[in-house]
Amino acid sequence: MRSKANPKKWSKQEIIGHLIDSRHNNLRRLIVGQYIECEKIIYDQDIWVAANNYEEMSTNDTIFLWELINKRIAAVLDNVPLHLHGNVVDTSKDGKNELTLFWLAEDYVKHMRHHINQIISNSFDMQH
Repeated sequence: MRSKANPKKWSKQEIIGHLIDSRHNNLRRLIVGQYIECEKIIYDQDIWVAANNYEEMSTNDTIFLWELINKRIAAVLDNVPLHLHGNVVDTSKDGKNELTLFWLAEDYVKHMRHHINQIISNSFDMQH
């Protein structure tokens, strides 16, 4: 989980950590976006992964935290009223990147699948 094919790339442990960090930021966006229109909520993924130092966290704790944040996101998504799905938050560091809560919810699944596929394909590649 902690080995890196390239020192500039994240380990599997850090990829799971990134998913946790991404969920924290999206959880905030999904909640704040329900009551403040166009709120700017940015996320610098490399700083978050480094600051959380996932390499030193136990794998079980990392996976447990990932499971918990995913359950929390699912609960919040279940409770976003339909009339608020079109509310937007700004995710851009520079300029504007206004995304709807509906878009964030859809992207949540795509983003998670992308990184899980990285972990699985890396596992397969490492065995061969």
